[in-house]
Amino acid sequence: MGIYRSGVVRRITNWLDAIPHPVLACEIAPAYVAAVRWKHGGKELEGFAVEPLPPGAVVPSAVESNLADPTVVRSAMQKAIGRLEAGAQEVALLLPDPVIRVFILHFDSFPRSREEAIPMLRWKLKKSVPFESEETLVSHMRQSPKDDGVDIVTSLARLRIIREYELLAQGAGLIPTVVLSSTLAALPLVDDQQATLVARVVGSALTTAIVREGCICGYRCTELTSDPGGLTPKNLLDEIYPLTAYFQDSWEEEIRDVRLAGLGNRADEFARVIQTELRCPAGPLLKSAMEAGRVPSEARPLVDRQLEALVGWMLNRTA
Repeated sequence: MGIYRSGVVRRITNWLDAIPHPVLACEIAPAYVAAVRWKHGGKELEGFAVEPLPPGAVVPSAVESNLADPTVVRSAMQKAIGRLEAGAQEVALLLPDPVIRVFILHFDSFPRSREEAIPMLRWKLKKSVPFESEETLVSHMRQSPKDDGVDIVTSLARLRIIREYELLAQGAGLIPTVVLSSTLAALPLVDDQQATLVARVVGSALTTAIVREGCICGYRCTELTSDPGGLTPKNLLDEIYPLTAYFQDSWEEEIRDVRLAGLGNRADEFARVIQTELRCPAGPLLKSAMEAGRVPSEARPLVDRQLEALVGWMLNRTA
């Protein structure tokens, strides 16, 4: 499992744990399984496949089993991988955001060695996750803080939940080498030269992240209180307000841009209201990245299917 430093405009992707970049990536979402393959030794997209899932087959959770219907999900993954004619090879798994908890922690000083860092992080976060530290996978990266000291972006996941997804991939003949939450994978789409808020809805989960000049300044994943289909711009504003207020208080500056994902053909409706309320530009994440020329033309099929996590991972591969 890994986290990387975003800031794709300057291509400063920095994997603390030397994360590999396999030619195959697979996103498992509540509504689908999607797989993408690149040509060996190159950056060219070779093909992609999307297989739908019935409602309730995948129920994202950091604590409980995610695969409510493992047979159906396994079949969907095998079909997607089969359409790409991908044999036994390494794969990057992009998982639903609720599976992986993300924290930004501040320290006056922080050890360089992983052997010292991981126990410190486990101790720091032992009361922040609803499972024992011994069954927790931890990954982290350094980033520049607003003031003195060091900020550590830390991701945690329950080992047995990650193992569910790994076994799913292994059942399709794959070797999982990277595990990442899907919104973190999508962040390379963001132009973060100024403070930008990303709000992404997938299933019943809303993930809000604030990025600025290569740093993740805030991250929050919540369960929507209303049915996603009945989500209104006001509901969304209420959900993103806590992180917005935190950033404004902590960083003493305003949000300068808002990018939206997962809202389909309603994105412009939400953008108009958010733009008025937050007094900054707002619009669809993929559309803005395309218009800015950050997404290669060969990724257009992924854009058309609104697969922003896989498009973001593709940009990370080509950084």
